[in-house]
Amino acid sequence: MEPMERIRLARDVVCTMVPSGQKVLASKDTPVELMQALGGSFTIKARGHLLRVEGKDADALGKEPPPQPELPDNASDEEVEEMVWDQLRGVFDPEIPINIVDLGLVYKVKVESLPVSGRRVEVDMTLTAPGCGMGGVIASDAHQRIMEIPTIEEAAVELVFDPPWSREMMSDEAKLATGMF
Repeated sequence: MEPMERIRLARDVVCTMVPSGQKVLASKDTPVELMQALGGSFTIKARGHLLRVEGKDADALGKEPPPQPELPDNASDEEVEEMVWDQLRGVFDPEIPINIVDLGLVYKVKVESLPVSGRRVEVDMTLTAPGCGMGGVIASDAHQRIMEIPTIEEAAVELVFDPPWSREMMSDEAKLATGMF
């Protein structure tokens, strides 16, 4: 994989090791290679390790944080659901430059209005491999992206493994990108 850009970290930043999911501290002035910048998060290579940097820490890389989604005040549940799917298309496996929707990892999105105000979203998703150390990180990223949507008060993202994921669940674009057509 060719690095996109060589950078020195502007400040200390907590990163997630790929694929273990372990949190580590990358120190200011550490030289890194920006490997992937998709969906508002970044994958960097530092001292031979792949690390994921969250979008909120973009400034440590000299980058801008991702924009926040906007929604009309009178948006319907269907419009909110569409925005949830759009937000989930911004969640990427740090090792695979394909979003979780096109990978076929999202099984269910349910939006419901809460009794007083706001909405609740439920998502069932899976992983390409049940033992993936990044599973919790990817699910947390999905949750975070959903909670950025105006009117969302609650979100539950559940990792499920039934039915098991298979490459047939991938979009045609994802199959082409991975050579799995």
